[in-house]
Amino acid sequence: MEFNVTYDRPDPGEGPLTVGWFLASDKGAVLYDPPERVMIRPPNRGHAKSAARCPAVVQLESRYFLVKCPFDLHIAFQRDDKGKAVLVNRAGATSPIRSGKLNEVLTLVSEAEWRFPDRPTIQLHLPYCFIADEPVWMSQLSAFAHYRADPLPGTIFGGRFPISIWPRPLMWAFEWHEPGKDLILRRGEPLFYVQFEGMDPARSVQLVEAERTAELQAYLEKLSGVVNYVSQTFSLFKAAEAVRPKRLLVPKGRE
Repeated sequence: MEFNVTYDRPDPGEGPLTVGWFLASDKGAVLYDPPERVMIRPPNRGHAKSAARCPAVVQLESRYFLVKCPFDLHIAFQRDDKGKAVLVNRAGATSPIRSGKLNEVLTLVSEAEWRFPDRPTIQLHLPYCFIADEPVWMSQLSAFAHYRADPLPGTIFGGRFPISIWPRPLMWAFEWHEPGKDLILRRGEPLFYVQFEGMDPARSVQLVEAERTAELQAYLEKLSGVVNYVSQTFSLFKAAEAVRPKRLLVPKGRE
């Protein structure tokens, strides 16, 4: 897909690819750690042929950023006496999240929308947003380079879209392949990775915290909630591009 936005940079092809991150809301902001670059550095770096010194490995890791899980969750899937699909908070009274607040962050997708009838889908709502002032596509992926002693009983939904014209709060969508097994997430553990692609794959990526400026907030409002009214949001990219301000990314502290 081509972009026709006139970006407010003298030459967007020079230097690192700058991507901004911000939280869509300040509510509970202290729960959400900044995204950080994936860097797995084992102690054995002394040998010249160590994987930790392999330029291909270092190059790969440098292009992924991880987002940590902000909550401790222990959830089970069940059906009630009427056969309706429901989520059960296994942690009960010991849960860090009050039962009345759990539904604000975790949603069981309507059964009619599951990809497979035997694989429930849930969504963990997050405030993380990413923005760029030149054409950039972002991919959301599982945290494949981090080992889990207790593997998740399913897979996450990945996704890829242009953050330069379609910044939106992310969610962690999970397809429950083994609904008989509980889903356990721990605060501080890697939840997913994000990867950014510009026009030149050789450019490095610089991730900065972005100001939630009035222009950026107004643009987000224009995109907010449209998924509830159209089935193919990608069809709206041209319309979004037409109303996009020239500059949306303002690094924090430099406004």
